[in-house]
Amino acid sequence: MPDVATDTFVSHRNLLFTIAYEMLGSAADAEDVLQETWLKWAGVEHDIVENHRAYLVRIVTRQSLGRLRTLGRRKESYVGSWLPEPLLTAPDVAEDVELADSVSMAMMLVLETLTPTERAVFVLREVFDLDYDEISAAVGKTAAAVRQIAHRARSHVAARRPRGVVSQDETRDALAAFQRATETGDLQGLLDLLAPDVVFLGDGGGVKQAVARPVVGASKVARMLLGGLTKTTGWTMEPGHANGYPALIVKFDGELDTVIALRMDEGRISGLYAVRNPAKLSHMEQETALRR
Repeated sequence: MPDVATDTFVSHRNLLFTIAYEMLGSAADAEDVLQETWLKWAGVEHDIVENHRAYLVRIVTRQSLGRLRTLGRRKESYVGSWLPEPLLTAPDVAEDVELADSVSMAMMLVLETLTPTERAVFVLREVFDLDYDEISAAVGKTAAAVRQIAHRARSHVAARRPRGVVSQDETRDALAAFQRATETGDLQGLLDLLAPDVVFLGDGGGVKQAVARPVVGASKVARMLLGGLTKTTGWTMEPGHANGYPALIVKFDGELDTVIALRMDEGRISGLYAVRNPAKLSHMEQETALRR
């Protein structure tokens, strides 16, 4: 006899994980939210639920909102800069341009500037194209309020998101040039790639050495990078894929050490994000399937 509860949950699991991850920026917390969602779903009388997908989305959204507020308090005591947890994403994520853009490190950082409710409404409306009534049920607001929140969140994101659509090829080319410049110690080559107001963020979580605060400006970032790399040996840099876009994988003595993602604006690198915290690198070992 088929287990409707399990079959339904499994069929929507990748969608539910994607929603939770986009709301939280943490794969570990997203997995915890999925466990909580399953426990609540298992206790539901499924025969009286008209739309199983919508019901599951409602549960995962509410669980994510609760977790997001807890995560906010945790970030306040986080050592150094907090960056989203990078994911080794399956190739088909890159084929969905809107999904890849929504989980890119640059966009995930923009989402961090929203309130929890704004983030939930933005993600459900702009990424997953839910109607306002569905979102209303998920976040516990009236449809009219949700429309206002969606408008405010869209305006906020539009003012902060990368300017212009950045292709996979453009990102890959920029990373290749960045890799060549850093490996060869080409200061001018690095300066040519960086936007004047480029921002470098490093996340070591207090476990691995990382810059304590953002480094701003092409000259400062370039000199910091080249100065740091010339002082150490045993590292290698290779192209990879994270959060739907090309990234650089840095290994030290053959072990994964850092994932570097970037933000592009008008043809130049305007943001560099280096995740070194070992607790955040476990999802770079196996591909994560994301779905809309």
